[in-house]
Amino acid sequence: MKSTFQFLFTIAIFMLLLSACNSEQSNNEEIGENDNTASSEEITVNKEDFPIVDDEITLSMMAPSTGQAEWKDMLILQEYAGMTNINFNFDTPPMSDFATKLNLTFASRDIADIIYGAGTDNLTPGMEADYGEQGDLLPLEGLIEEYAPNIQKMFDENPDIKKSVTTADGHIYSLPRVSEEVTAIWGSNPLWFNGRWLEALEVDELPSTTDEFYELLVRFRDEDPNDNGELDEIPLTDVKMDGIRLWFLGAFGLKEWGIEEVNGDVRYTPITENYKAYLEYMNKLYEENLLDPETFTQSEEQRKASGQDNRLGVFKAWSSFFVTGETEEEALNNPMLYPLTSEYTNEPLLPRNPGISRGAFSLSSSNEYPEASIRWVDWFYSQEGMEFLGQGPEGHIWEWADEEGGEKVLLDPPDGFDTLEEYRGTISPDFGISAPTFKAPIRGIPESDYQKFEREETETKIEPFAEIPFPLVYLTTEEQEKVNTVEVDLESYVRQMEAKFITGVEPFSSWESYIKTIENMNIDQYVQIHQEAYDRWVDS
Repeated sequence: MKSTFQFLFTIAIFMLLLSACNSEQSNNEEIGENDNTASSEEITVNKEDFPIVDDEITLSMMAPSTGQAEWKDMLILQEYAGMTNINFNFDTPPMSDFATKLNLTFASRDIADIIYGAGTDNLTPGMEADYGEQGDLLPLEGLIEEYAPNIQKMFDENPDIKKSVTTADGHIYSLPRVSEEVTAIWGSNPLWFNGRWLEALEVDELPSTTDEFYELLVRFRDEDPNDNGELDEIPLTDVKMDGIRLWFLGAFGLKEWGIEEVNGDVRYTPITENYKAYLEYMNKLYEENLLDPETFTQSEEQRKASGQDNRLGVFKAWSSFFVTGETEEEALNNPMLYPLTSEYTNEPLLPRNPGISRGAFSLSSSNEYPEASIRWVDWFYSQEGMEFLGQGPEGHIWEWADEEGGEKVLLDPPDGFDTLEEYRGTISPDFGISAPTFKAPIRGIPESDYQKFEREETETKIEPFAEIPFPLVYLTTEEQEKVNTVEVDLESYVRQMEAKFITGVEPFSSWESYIKTIENMNIDQYVQIHQEAYDRWVDS
């Protein structure tokens, strides 16, 4: 009796499962009949012109959102979908949550077809290599050769770009954002002088050495250049040294706060005598109230508030008016700091940004249309595609100034927007993230007076002296594992001790103990790993 019941129960379960399968098949067939997208077996990718595919397809895309607009509503993406016949289902977590969400998708292996604009902080070089080797990310080099002529041209004309995105196993798993704009070489935001203070003190020549700079800061502190009758001036300021550090390291012959290469040899700068001299100099400025005593405790908002009160003498900013609240025309009076020299270097030295940001575009192994996907992004590496991605079609950001179409005029922002840039962030994904493209000056738009000033300052004070500290290399999996055991604690300790040495909490008599602590963190192995990675990069 019991066996008969078990038999009948099994038959009933089998019939229910069969019914469910038939129902699911029926539902899937109904969806297929109503779906106007093509299957992967049906599509042919057009290697030239638009559309990219003759029949519409739909892909999934994961990207970080700046909160300006829903990506499905962005005009430029809508226009491009019409041009290419490629549509998207977007998953766009806020930038603050993006790294966590991206890691979760890899952990669950539920990865979008395309990862867009992640940037190297979210899709790290180690992740590229690991997930590429595991098969979660597709190698792109073969697709590029056959379907991406603009990317291939970029690689051919600048082999360092290709070397910088090729992992240790010889594959490319992510495309970069590359820039040839004037500001692309900035290794750090510039330091700017308060031009009103320079005029008040009748300063005709900017300092070029650390001693001359010190003397000017003393004048800023003591001679009331903001003319308010109070000695409330802040000669030099920053937030946790993250803005001004690289400028002053350069004055002592260092290009980086960490790993750098000098004539083929790799070194770790925070254990050099040059670095000690930098700390001693900054400690002198701090002790004499020339470096803002709030440097290690204040917020960015507090720093800006001091700038808008005309209390800052030298400060970092992308453009000086971001801190001072002045107009662009007024900011023409604020010169950029000339790179300083000291007894440690006779030649000015600054870090140079290679203009390459990795992790901008990857394809997952679940992508059924990799050929169409690489063609979709390739256009943005052309001049025309780059301009379309950044500014869209005529009539929104710009319009032609004449019938010949040789010069563009920027339009006023629509109602509800304070600036054109704010509006641009609602129509283009190329806003505030590492969007995959090759950035170059926009054709047909004349330089503004401020842009001309910024370019001339850069060409005079950065371009001649800037050097890339260390190329963009990839570590092997084994190397990355060893580095991971050291890097977090090492960086935390060095940052902590920088603040202590500069503020005087830690006396310089502890320098040897500081060096010993770092040596005990396997710094020799850490440097050797980067030396081997550098040597591979050179030989590739």
